[in-house]
Amino acid sequence: MSYELTIEPLGQTITVEDGQTVLDAALRAGIYLPHACCHGLCATCKVQVVDGEVDHGEASTFALMDFEREEGKCLACCARLESDTVIEAEIEDDPDAENYPVEDYSGEVVRIEALTPTIRGIWLKLDRPMAFQAGQYVNLEVPAVDGQSRAFSIASAPQDGQLIELNVRIVPGGQVTTWLHEQLQVGDELKLTGPYGRFFVKKSANVPLLFMAGGSGLSSPKSMIEDLLAEGCSLPMTLVYGQRCREELYYDAEFRALAEKHPNFSYVPALSHEPADSDWAGFRGFVHEAAKAHFDNDFRGRKAYLCGPPAMIEACITTLMQGRLFERDIYMEKFFSAADASQQLKSPLFRNI
Repeated sequence: MSYELTIEPLGQTITVEDGQTVLDAALRAGIYLPHACCHGLCATCKVQVVDGEVDHGEASTFALMDFEREEGKCLACCARLESDTVIEAEIEDDPDAENYPVEDYSGEVVRIEALTPTIRGIWLKLDRPMAFQAGQYVNLEVPAVDGQSRAFSIASAPQDGQLIELNVRIVPGGQVTTWLHEQLQVGDELKLTGPYGRFFVKKSANVPLLFMAGGSGLSSPKSMIEDLLAEGCSLPMTLVYGQRCREELYYDAEFRALAEKHPNFSYVPALSHEPADSDWAGFRGFVHEAAKAHFDNDFRGRKAYLCGPPAMIEACITTLMQGRLFERDIYMEKFFSAADASQQLKSPLFRNI
């Protein structure tokens, strides 16, 4: 059984299968509806039901109040149709968005590399090329852990969409990441879905670019920078990347080589807990401190792209704003887990993150 869903103000009608969520159907049709947690907790995907009936599913009573349900609102990530339906949604018109439809893929593990003691690089050869924008992510299914899936940013550039790289940091006690680190073997087959996310470079702005990353948050900036350089972008771009110590600073040699080859690309590595008696000659401190020193606390005229742990993101936002770069020019990854959503890990400085 299936139903017809009409999305206003687009006036576009799509088919929604029985049991499929409104959000999943829209994304698979190449229609982007604003969303974040995908667990019915953050309310980012709230839409208005104009006509028809929906099952609200597991929508939180905090994200979707009783009076909102009575007014005909629903959360697209949880709502399932019970009849042909018309909804009204806030459709973002972004000139830089490519809106690739979400599809299912299978991939063979062709390479595994220990990038740091806690981060593994996993390369998957897909059954067919995936079209995606640098900065987007996939949901990777792990059959050995009850078919659970987790979101991982694509670390490779979109020029070769059939071979994708994922950087996986092991989470203490995390079943999925532990299995990927300890059990996954070259030759294994994995299923994944994508691309997801609204995190990409605003190329049409034509202004200098600042990437700030920490930990495994390097994945998206790596993809973005490689994509821009492959396209011949001549805009000034800077990567400020932080880790605790040198053994955790992966792809350091590769970024140094890119900086040597491309005059418009600058690389600023920072180590926050490197032993004082080591021969490290680079910046000692956190990402936001390194950026502040490199740009003399003046970030005007740029666009900044932030990826990393919540504490790093908070510190970077504060530093950027103190250096006169404000909300309209600061972007970050917006996918997060159910645990993150329940803790409301959002910057109080931003209305919609």
